[in-house]
Amino acid sequence: MLTSGSSVTHKSLPSASVARTILIGRALRAFADGYVAVLLPAYLLALGFGQFEVGVLGTITLTGSALATLAVGWIGHRWPQHRLLLAAALLMTATGAGFASLASFWPLAIVAFVGTLNPSSGDVSVFLPLEQARLASTASGEARTSLFARYTVTGSLCAAFGALASGIPAWAAVQTGVTLLNALRAMFVLYGCIGAVVWLFYRGLADSDDESAPPPAPLGPSRRTVFKLAALFSVDAFAGGLVVNSLLALWLFDRFGMSLAGAGAFFFWAGLLTTASQWAAPWVARRFGLLNTMVFTHIPANICLILAALASHLEISLAFLFVRSALSQMDVPTRTAYVMAVVTPAERAAAASYTAVPRSLASAASPSLGGAMLAAGMLSAPLILCGSLKIAYDLALFVAFRRHKGHES
Repeated sequence: MLTSGSSVTHKSLPSASVARTILIGRALRAFADGYVAVLLPAYLLALGFGQFEVGVLGTITLTGSALATLAVGWIGHRWPQHRLLLAAALLMTATGAGFASLASFWPLAIVAFVGTLNPSSGDVSVFLPLEQARLASTASGEARTSLFARYTVTGSLCAAFGALASGIPAWAAVQTGVTLLNALRAMFVLYGCIGAVVWLFYRGLADSDDESAPPPAPLGPSRRTVFKLAALFSVDAFAGGLVVNSLLALWLFDRFGMSLAGAGAFFFWAGLLTTASQWAAPWVARRFGLLNTMVFTHIPANICLILAALASHLEISLAFLFVRSALSQMDVPTRTAYVMAVVTPAERAAAASYTAVPRSLASAASPSLGGAMLAAGMLSAPLILCGSLKIAYDLALFVAFRRHKGHES
């Protein structure tokens, strides 16, 4: 409950404008991430790289994102959040330009490390803790959970349309006669342009700072809770890195001979199912609690992932993957709301960073492992290992926090 002396009760009118601006920025980034995750392996294969190199670049990308996110939690409180968001948007623009203009492995690896490219199905970029902390200051209690649901729903829906847009290069190559490689490069140019548009939107955040809100601070009284959550989240993230969208697309290509357009359509419909589940997450959380929603929707989703890996026909595998999509991301808005609820307002940016960093670091290690498994012909192994580890995480999280109460302030 909020107390009468809490600075969080003095919400200024621009709070709604802040939330709207961040949701627009999230939508634009998600659209770009949605098609990049599908096109990245096709682009790298077109450049002459193999499956192992695709996995290594995924690891490099996620490692760089993790270190940047760690810096936000460690020293980010020294600068206004809107300035860091502007810097991240400029970095996104430079990332698109770099990938569109380079063709050698090590230059691409450098851009992947310092840039904002996202080969996964979720948001693992430096934007994440900054946007989450800013959103958390605009609402409280159940309203905060609903706001984070809107944030994740917006991301999922726009990522789904982004995945659908991954079919544009193949269409353009047929209709215009341009080479597929150049059409793929054009999509990375578009990625950079979207970063510039995000920068324009986030310029307005400087005029809507809430002076009554406590200034960002490093972790303090909530340190132990945050570190325990971070350790558990890292297991989940390591598992998820085994089947990031880029590798899942590669698995569909190799296992069933799926076309690029078919993969894009699959990720589109899977994204719509994810969006619907995230929209329902606040309703489920109100009735069963944040922790129960996180755990008991995640376990059946990962059972479906294992079953998809074992299926011998494409249609059966896709059916299990669709069911997984309808359940696997319902924990995202509830997880974020839970983290924001168990720390003090001043610690929120640091908490978002310190729970995101282990996720990014852990997920950075696994794409190379997943790529190596695929290259070795162990096509089902990444999916089975991912599902098994995630189920273990769910059970451990429930045991560790089933008696822990959040503070809705």
